Amino acid sequence: MLLTITTTHVPATDLGYLLAKNPEKLQTYSLSYGQAHVYYPVATDERCTAALLLEVDPVGLVRGRPQGDVGTIAQYVNDRPYVASSFLSVAIAQVLGSALAGRSRERPELAETPISLEAEIQALPCRGGEGLLRRLFEPLGYLLTARRLELDQKFPEWGESPYFCVRLSSTLRLRELLSHLYVLIPVLDDDKHYWVGDDEVEKLLAKGQGWLATHPEKEQIALRYLKRRRHLTERALERLVGEEGMDPAAQDEEPAQQEEAFERGSSLNEARLDAVAAAVRELGANSVLDLGCGEGKLLKRLLRDKQLARIAGADVSPRALEIAAARLRLEQLPKRQQDRLQLFQAALTYRDERFAGFDVATLVEVIEHVEPSRLAALEQVVFEFARPGAVIVTTPNAEFNVKFEGLAPGKFRHSDHRFEWTRAEFGAWVARTGERFGYGGRIVPIGSVDPELGAPTQMAVFSRTEPMAQPGSGASHGR
Repeated sequence: MLLTITTTHVPATDLGYLLAKNPEKLQTYSLSYGQAHVYYPVATDERCTAALLLEVDPVGLVRGRPQGDVGTIAQYVNDRPYVASSFLSVAIAQVLGSALAGRSRERPELAETPISLEAEIQALPCRGGEGLLRRLFEPLGYLLTARRLELDQKFPEWGESPYFCVRLSSTLRLRELLSHLYVLIPVLDDDKHYWVGDDEVEKLLAKGQGWLATHPEKEQIALRYLKRRRHLTERALERLVGEEGMDPAAQDEEPAQQEEAFERGSSLNEARLDAVAAAVRELGANSVLDLGCGEGKLLKRLLRDKQLARIAGADVSPRALEIAAARLRLEQLPKRQQDRLQLFQAALTYRDERFAGFDVATLVEVIEHVEPSRLAALEQVVFEFARPGAVIVTTPNAEFNVKFEGLAPGKFRHSDHRFEWTRAEFGAWVARTGERFGYGGRIVPIGSVDPELGAPTQMAVFSRTEPMAQPGSGASHGR
């Protein structure tokens, strides 16, 4: 079985430092079930490809171990030596263990940097078909291409095989790619070659940290990863909910009140919502998606705008969406108004087809709640996969914080903020993001402007370099 990982990050040969494997030589490792070889078919500054080739010994798998097919040839002749399975996951952990853990002695800063990566698996069993394959990887932000392999060219009547040649492309940290592969390869194969016990729950939670709790297929992933052992699956899901899946609305109620207290005297939140709604009107949008809509305060304003035929709000918190529905009196709205508005649960760092097809996407005081290591995933989801005609982003201006009475020096306005940017930092992010994804960006101050500190809130309005699709043309609904 063969896995290749390619990068075009410059210099691309830094991949060798990330994998802790020298690009200039073949390296071979003995495993309990065969051998693993690491080599580099391509190693230039512009492009570098590392290959993990696994040779499984089918006789060694049977020797000395009880088998359900004892006495039959099936125990020796099967697909295990040739297709990606839990054997490959074990090889990733044993041969590429430091990369899987996110460690790089020579390039520690690069190990924490999202870079362009492409993984290709030559024969991946997809027991559930291409649909399951896409449902597992696409929410993680991957551009996926899959080619079904023929079972046998000479005997087409044997039907289609469950095996695919799969290519995954994204911009992310190497350890994230490896953790996704480690967990999802045996999930797609729907089998494991070893006993599954309590320690597998710990492995699943460790390798799924930061992405599994909000994955739309987490129940299916846990069930298959744990070989359909219900008690282990339930334990894993309980841990996911308890440790990572808590309701953000419930967690943030008191800090949100504190943030509003800092801004109340200036009516900043009202000014912010008014500015975003005005920007939407100026763009001439026909449809708007409010990402991280919270309790629906912006949505309420947008509903007043008759030019908007389609309005949607997405948030990771079911409780926040319940509050939004109540605030908007969704059930009491006239049928025509109800048809204009949609609320749905979604995580903003995972690709979701429901994000596509809008003229404008808004992120009002959202990005500062995202871990810096996940910001690249959010950027890719919004600007590349959803790709609206325009994106409006607001975020605090950290320089202005000294003017808020009661806010200690160096503290953020909200305890859940992961960062707060200065005007220069926000400007650099706007320029970099716009250049990367083909958007032009302009920055607008919101609130009372201090000559030295600027405005309390900074807003960026991104517009695609090509014209926005006209309503009804259908062009805005593609990817």
